[in-house]
Amino acid sequence: MDSQKSITLKHLFIEQKKCIGLQFSSNKIIQALIETLPNIAWSKNHAIFYLPNSKNNLDLIFKTFYGVAWINGNYFFSDKIINPNNPALNLEHYRNRKLKDGFKPCPEDYLLKLELKRYSDNTVRNYVSCFETYINYYHDRDPITLNEIDIRKYLQKLIQEGKSNSYINLAVNSIKFYYEVVHGMPNRFYDIERPRKAKHLPEVLPKEDIVKIMRHTNNIKHRCVIGLLYSSGLRRSELLNLKITDIDSKRMVVIIKKAKGNKDRISILSPNILKDLQRYYREYRPNEYLFEGKRGSKYSASSVLSIVTKAAKKAGIQKNVTPHMLRHSFATHLLENGTDIRHIQLLLGHSSTKTTEIYTHVANRSFMEIKDLLS
Repeated sequence: MDSQKSITLKHLFIEQKKCIGLQFSSNKIIQALIETLPNIAWSKNHAIFYLPNSKNNLDLIFKTFYGVAWINGNYFFSDKIINPNNPALNLEHYRNRKLKDGFKPCPEDYLLKLELKRYSDNTVRNYVSCFETYINYYHDRDPITLNEIDIRKYLQKLIQEGKSNSYINLAVNSIKFYYEVVHGMPNRFYDIERPRKAKHLPEVLPKEDIVKIMRHTNNIKHRCVIGLLYSSGLRRSELLNLKITDIDSKRMVVIIKKAKGNKDRISILSPNILKDLQRYYREYRPNEYLFEGKRGSKYSASSVLSIVTKAAKKAGIQKNVTPHMLRHSFATHLLENGTDIRHIQLLLGHSSTKTTEIYTHVANRSFMEIKDLLS
């Protein structure tokens, strides 16, 4: 079959009705067959033929073009799992919540689609929160009736409230998910503008400051928390998920399981931190997780943040130090010491060196070679 003879099916929403769009390259045979379809119409706005979305019409399309053109349904049949490696979701919490009077919860079909796509817990939490804020702004209206003007008005409200660009982008994604994925209406967002993502350089501490921070920790447990965040370049969530068996003292590596993107990786283990960890283990005797709270539960993210900020203040550091700043410092200091950027990429768990290259903008090594123009 001629490769040009193909028709791509698209979801459309025209005059408050679901429609099937038929997109194809100019072809007299296809054009003639298209015109034989009942209720076929032309959308000037989208420059595409369309007909009402029904099972009968869908079957008729496949029957009409059988042996004539290939029907591409990749955009139309979109129920594949996005993240098959993610664990199955349990969203009963959202269904069984106690809600304030008059509060509109996230629709059931939205929750079902999140379960089907198997997004991460963090994405689900953000999408549900943002979408519920949106539908409660238009409390007296059915979300399916809202259009681009309504969405722009809502986004303008977020901008006036001083919401960050990242929050506004997240709000757009959560709204897009409802119209485009749950209800299959991708044309809803052809003209919705997004704020440009701000590009910030990572904040980095000099090595001397990190040594000061570690010296001002309250105990050996806190020292190990800060030491691992920095010397192994861990994200806070990765530190909290570490188990005792993830510290491999023979190979001198830290094993990080199911990190961002559901990927496993290894990072380096500092000999000095290993000594601290051995002392910590003798004193605290954790049961399963390397760092545990009361009654053997997993240590909390807020506890790690508190450890870092309090130690930094005691050390006299003026910056607002965060756990992620220690990870940035790890990458930058390795780069300044001459470590290949591809090795740093692997240690950080980045999918591409493009993400890691941001540290070249803050590393001092390349700037030290530039001659002082005033000397």
